[in-house]
Amino acid sequence: MAVTATTPTARPSTAASRTGAVAVTAALVLLVTALAVVDITQGTAAIGAPEVWKALTGRAEPADASVVIASRLPRMTAGLLVGAVLGMAGAALQAVSRNVLAAPDTLAVNAGSYFALGLAAASGISLPLLASSGIAFIGGLAAAAVVLGLSGLGTGTVRLVLAGSALTLGLTAVTEGTLLLFPQRTEGIYKWNQGSIAQNGFDGVLQMLPICVIGLVGLVLLARRVDALALGDDAARGVGVSVRATRVTAVVFAALLSTAAVTLAGPVGFVGLCAPALVRPLARRFRAFTKSRARLPLAGLAGAALVLGSDVLLRTVVSADRSVSVPTGVVTSLVGALFLIVMAARVRDTAGAVQTDRLRIRSRAVFVTTTAVLAVALVGVIIAAVLLGDSKLLLGDVVNWAQGRAGQTVTFVLDTRVPRVLAALLAGGALALAGTLIQAVTRNPLAEPGILGVTNGAAVGAVVLVTTVPTVGSWSLAGGAFAGAAISSVLVFGLAARGGFQQNRLVLVGFGVATGASAIISLLIILTDPFNATKALTWLSGSTYGRTLPDVVPLAIVLAAGLAVAVARRTELDLVSLDEDTPRLLGLDLARGRLGFLVLSVLLSATAVAAAGTIGFVGLVAPHAARALVGRQHVRVVPVAVLLGAILVCVADLVGRTVIAPAQLGAGLMTAVIGTPYFLYLLVRSRRQSQA
Repeated sequence: MAVTATTPTARPSTAASRTGAVAVTAALVLLVTALAVVDITQGTAAIGAPEVWKALTGRAEPADASVVIASRLPRMTAGLLVGAVLGMAGAALQAVSRNVLAAPDTLAVNAGSYFALGLAAASGISLPLLASSGIAFIGGLAAAAVVLGLSGLGTGTVRLVLAGSALTLGLTAVTEGTLLLFPQRTEGIYKWNQGSIAQNGFDGVLQMLPICVIGLVGLVLLARRVDALALGDDAARGVGVSVRATRVTAVVFAALLSTAAVTLAGPVGFVGLCAPALVRPLARRFRAFTKSRARLPLAGLAGAALVLGSDVLLRTVVSADRSVSVPTGVVTSLVGALFLIVMAARVRDTAGAVQTDRLRIRSRAVFVTTTAVLAVALVGVIIAAVLLGDSKLLLGDVVNWAQGRAGQTVTFVLDTRVPRVLAALLAGGALALAGTLIQAVTRNPLAEPGILGVTNGAAVGAVVLVTTVPTVGSWSLAGGAFAGAAISSVLVFGLAARGGFQQNRLVLVGFGVATGASAIISLLIILTDPFNATKALTWLSGSTYGRTLPDVVPLAIVLAAGLAVAVARRTELDLVSLDEDTPRLLGLDLARGRLGFLVLSVLLSATAVAAAGTIGFVGLVAPHAARALVGRQHVRVVPVAVLLGAILVCVADLVGRTVIAPAQLGAGLMTAVIGTPYFLYLLVRSRRQSQA
């Protein structure tokens, strides 16, 4: 189902339209100019407008002139350039894909650039700015190609957001895992990833300017062909436009602009989504803006206003000393996330949920055999996880430890390793059960706590405590995570409930909430001290490092209660997952049932996040695999999904602890490596089913 704009209203006459377009353009130019002037006067040094004017006219003190010329002017210029190119790149991507959600963020261009530059930094090779831009361009273009290939150019479906968010999660997890492995080589990359327009001189701006000019000129020269695409593919071919070549060329130029901005200032989030959206109502009102040659520069002005406005707002609200360390991209991401949530809540959504798996009826023997095999596999994984690690043990060591007769070294190893294994097992089971409940309630097989923002909300609550209360206990951490998950869930499910959890609205609101939560997490990590920042990053990677038995007690209690409720209400789960009418015909209070299952899924997700950090895709992969193995009856799906989730996270934790020992990788990184390709495969399959 396409996410389309409202039907255009009648436009004024051509002369009036041109006059209005000129007035609007002039107003935007004045706004950008005013913001630029204010931005130059802000900073830590006590230099106001008079000193700035003296510096510009060559009459200022040397110290004042140095601050203005070497810092403030380059920062303002970078803000103008980054905002303009991102706005134009977003407008071009939306035009060629006929999708109002297309942007460097949703196409994973930023995540691809971040991934490529992270790998380059980890290699230890020092690269000049232009070479870094080339690497970022390759990474961003490759990510955009994957997303557009999966979602389909010109289809206008929400599948683009699904593919982009999934690939972003996977690439970001791998990149941040790399940062943790090579902290000295990649120092500063995490902060850079939040998008800061701060500059030290004009060198960066001058080096990126030619690349931006090439991209902008390319898009302007391509404008007539892009306009032809708006008439439809057949009509465009009828007037001699090569549809595929035009789209590919436009994507390449847009990716070139995006990566130039990324190289200069890091990923400044959501400017490419918001700027064209602000211009779109003007294009409906003034005919002059319907042409790409006029609309692209207008989107560039809107993007510049967004970036400079966010920078001015940041340094107005936050003290000068603190605002230096807060990237402008954090503010634009928060604004963009709010914008996306509002747009998703207001959009007319007539799409049903993604087609669910075909009804499969498996015999009881298949269920019993599958459960037995998984139980044996789980026992084997537990034994391997307990015995293997940076120190290898024998079963006899474990027996002696259980009887209190082990040596000091063995006791220390098992006292630290066993709680980690339990945390991984319980977190995997809880996330799998949460995913099963959410998919049943929403009847959306692509729904998952991470994709819908529940996990990120829980992470916000937990990171607040991790960064502010170093000695926080397990119960307090679980409470903070639950509070964050509850708030995000109320936003996601409350706004998406209108119309029965239609797929478009649910996914868009979830994506917006997840992005906003990520921006808040980044802000908390940047503002805290380095020790707490490293601790929070390690925990966010899905690491079970440092877990103790008291840390897993809340999760064990919640998982046991969740399993009991899910099994006891298995018939209600089956009915809720069918359709809207059947449960009501059988006298079931659908709203109450949904609310109960959603609250339980939030509680499961929050306690799992508190115990093991953010671990993505388990709530997606485990329920899908369970339904494929034993059918769709929840009396069978629930235990099989929980076993699969426990095995998946425990194996991920084991591999992370052993593959590069003594260094460690978080379980969240490993599940992202597994879950991202699987999620993209599901998108391909659902696309083929919808086209069949």
